[in-house]
Amino acid sequence: MPSRVEQFQALAAGQPDNELFRFSLAQALVAENRGAEAIPHYAACVAKKSDWMMPRILLGKLHLQLGHRAEAKPLLEDALRLAVEQHHEEPEHELRALLAGWQ
Repeated sequence: MPSRVEQFQALAAGQPDNELFRFSLAQALVAENRGAEAIPHYAACVAKKSDWMMPRILLGKLHLQLGHRAEAKPLLEDALRLAVEQHHEEPEHELRALLAGWQ
């Protein structure tokens, strides 16, 4: 039986413009501690939908985990803007806390 990564790799390969397959593949990769491989898939989701908050949050956090602070900050700031606009209070609080310690 194929792994979740293998399942979503096959789906994403068949429909590379399907942001839901790419998002699911990125999540499966992160779950297997393969975060660096998830970056282009989250990035595709961010590029495809300007109002989709979640891939911005997850990609920003992933960049932070990998030590890529410069790449993380604009994603987290954009996610915060979306959280406020879309009235998502929990993500808003989390993002404000993440960004508060920024130097």
